[in-house]
Amino acid sequence: MNELVTRVADAVGIDAALAEKAIGMMLGFLQREAADGPVARMIEAIPGASELVAKYNGEGAGEGLLGGLMSAIGGGGVMGLGQQLMSQGLGMGEITGLARETMAVAREHAGAEVVDEVVASVPGLSQFV
Repeated sequence: MNELVTRVADAVGIDAALAEKAIGMMLGFLQREAADGPVARMIEAIPGASELVAKYNGEGAGEGLLGGLMSAIGGGGVMGLGQQLMSQGLGMGEITGLARETMAVAREHAGAEVVDEVVASVPGLSQFV
């Protein structure tokens, strides 16, 4: 298990397998929604993050076609990600903890400036991190 997953699971108080999936989903969301340059630098800098994105990107994005349609008509963005994470069994407090701890690890590896650029490029994200 990589450092990111272990730290987040311990900090949030959730199972490591759930933490791994949730982090992969969150980073995949950021890869799709955040400014390309900063998010690429951030994901590359975090050990194991690229693998999590590859494994879980799009996971839990809804129920097939219906989920895609909901995202297309406004169920996306940060709130859409929150709904996806809740469907995995996470509560709002756990989602906030997940986001904060993941971004703390990202700051350690990629630097505060890069992470701040990523957060600033996604509407509504700053209130969770």
